[in-house]
Amino acid sequence: MATTTDAAANALGYEQARDELIEVVRRLEAGGTTLEESLALWERGEELAKVCRRWLEGARARLDAALASEEAEAAGEAAEKAAAAEDDPANGS
Repeated sequence: MATTTDAAANALGYEQARDELIEVVRRLEAGGTTLEESLALWERGEELAKVCRRWLEGARARLDAALASEEAEAAGEAAEKAAAAEDDPANGS
């Protein structure tokens, strides 16, 4: 079951999640936080990383679909040209 924090993280855009993740990492690397604060930052970082990953996977799927569509269109055009060449009486067929 999604928590309120999960829902809020999922509502973030890629750039927002990435920027917040960078800040979380910076704070963890700087140190000076209690164990409890560090664990909370780590958990938030994990949530943000998941949000970024979902955005990137969605972008990859959109790119793959666009490329597949272009390839299918190009294959269709090539098939049409081949069929037209076969039907062309000047072709000697």
